Amino acid sequence: MQCPSCQHTDSRVLESRAADSGRSVRRRRECLNCDFRFTTYERVETVPITVVKRNGSRETFNRSKLLHGLLRACEKTGLEPSRLEAVVDDIELALQQRAGREVSSNEIGELVLQRLREMSEVAYVRFASVYRQFQSVSDFVATLEGLGSRGKAKGRLAVVG
Repeated sequence: MQCPSCQHTDSRVLESRAADSGRSVRRRRECLNCDFRFTTYERVETVPITVVKRNGSRETFNRSKLLHGLLRACEKTGLEPSRLEAVVDDIELALQQRAGREVSSNEIGELVLQRLREMSEVAYVRFASVYRQFQSVSDFVATLEGLGSRGKAKGRLAVVG
């Protein structure tokens, strides 16, 4: 590690602690040449994920874009932003663990819908209306009927079980 003051390459670690919810390590260091103290952060380097959009274009996965979409879908639903950040963390981890480095935007959308269906039906419908590009009221009705039949099946299973 190079000292920011004198550019000497030897330093000692004074203190280490987890940072960024355990995804990085913060280290306080001291230069062995000039005694200057500075902080470094270490993160696991991940291979970037490429998202293949509907129109065929490609872009690097952007977690903040996904979080923004979730926040918009969940406005005024009572879901805490920290819970939505955890959903984004889970999805990003699932994408990182895949063998391929490319993922379609449709796959990401379906992952989000799976999570939202369990969390909030209202957020699910709001996200689905944008993601699936609803064109008419019948698109909303079909989605709501799908949610309703799923709820009835769950209720029947609960009574039988």
